[in-house]
Amino acid sequence: MSPTRVLVLNSGSSSLKYQLLDMRDSSRLAAGLVERIGEQTSRLKHTPLALGGDSREWTGPIADHDAALKAVAEELAQDGLGLDSPELAAIGHRVVHGGKRFTEPTVVDDAVLAEIERLIPVAPLHNPANLTGIRTALSLRPDLPQVAVFDTAFHTTMPEAAARYAIDVETADAHRVRRYGFHGTSHAYVSRATAKLLGRAPEEVNVIVLHLGNGASASAVRGGRCVDTSMGLTPLEGLVMGTRSGDADPAVIFHLARVGGMSIDEIDTLLNKKSGLIGLCGDNDMREIRRRIDEGDERAKLAFDIYIHRLKKYIGAYYAVLGRVDAIAFTAGVGENAAPVREAAVAGLETLGLAVDGELNAVRSDEPRLISPGDARVKVAVVPTDEELEIATQTYALVENTN
Repeated sequence: MSPTRVLVLNSGSSSLKYQLLDMRDSSRLAAGLVERIGEQTSRLKHTPLALGGDSREWTGPIADHDAALKAVAEELAQDGLGLDSPELAAIGHRVVHGGKRFTEPTVVDDAVLAEIERLIPVAPLHNPANLTGIRTALSLRPDLPQVAVFDTAFHTTMPEAAARYAIDVETADAHRVRRYGFHGTSHAYVSRATAKLLGRAPEEVNVIVLHLGNGASASAVRGGRCVDTSMGLTPLEGLVMGTRSGDADPAVIFHLARVGGMSIDEIDTLLNKKSGLIGLCGDNDMREIRRRIDEGDERAKLAFDIYIHRLKKYIGAYYAVLGRVDAIAFTAGVGENAAPVREAAVAGLETLGLAVDGELNAVRSDEPRLISPGDARVKVAVVPTDEELEIATQTYALVENTN
C-alpha cells in the first residue's frame, strides 16, 4: 500500500508549528509547536495524539529552524512516527505569499524556491521563514516530495476588477502591486465545509467567509471560487484586527510623515503592531474587551463598535458583490468563540435575510453548526477552520495525482 501520512509544517520567523496526519481518515497522529527559536529559552511542546499520551514539553536553546525540525523529528521518532518512516508520503509547507504565479499547491524544486525568494519584498516577514522551513525539510528528506501550499492561491480567482488597485498600471505591474489576499487555506476549507453543512455542492453555494482571529479577513466566494477578499497587497488592508488598522486613508501615512515627523518604519510599526483593537483600547483579546465592556469601560466599547462597524460594511459590500448569499460563515478564534461578535455583526441586517438565534448562538462546540433561525433566508454558520487539514489534503492529492 502506498504511504498515506503527510507532515504539515508552518514555519514562522521564530516558531515552527507541525501536525502529522494520516490521509486515509484525516486523523491526526501528532502535533506540536516550537517557539522562541534562536533564544536560550526556546520551548517545544509535542502531543502524540495517535498514542493518546500526554504532551511532552521542554525548554532550552534551539539555535535555528534546522535544529528545531531535528528536535521535532526526534520527538516523532520517539513515538514511532519518525521522518524516516516509509508511511510518510510528503511534507506540506504553508507559504504565505505565492504572488500571481502560484494558483495551486506546487511540488517544490529549485525554480519554485527561487520564485518564493523573489516574492520576499511583498512578504518580508513571512516568506523568508517559510523558505527556511522548506530548505531544512529538504535537507532531512531530499527524497520526499515537498509541497508548497500558498495562502494567496485561493484568491487568485479574483477578477481583475477586484484584484487591481486604481493606480498607474505600469507602476503597479513593475512592482507587483495588486490585491493578493491571505488566509486562503482557511477560506477555501471553510467555504467548502459551509456548503457541506447546507447539504449542497460548493459549486452551488455563495458564501461570505469571515475569518476573525488576531488577523482577520473576509471573502466573497461564488460557487467555490473567491471573487473578492479584504486583505490586499499585504495582510494590513481590510477589517479591524488585533494589532492592525485595516482600511485607512493612504494619506494618513503622508500626514504622519510630514506633520508627525515619523519615519516609514515607525509608521509601518504603528499600523501593523500598534493599531487595531490594541491601538484603540490597549487590548487585542476579545474576551478581555468584552469583560471591560461589561464593567462599563467606554474605551473598550468604542473599540468593539469600530470593529463591528467595519465588519458590517464588508458583509454588506460582499452581499452586493455576490448578488445572492446562501450563507455567512464565522471562523477562527474570535469567529468561532465570540458569540457577542456574531450577534452584533448581523444585528439590524434582517432585511437582508440575516439573523441569529440567541440560544443557538450561545452554544459552544467544536463542530460546524448553524446559528440562524430555521426559516432564515441566509444561513449563519460557525465553522471551525482547519488549515492544517486543508494543507495536508491539498498536498496528498497533488502527490497522489503526480504518482
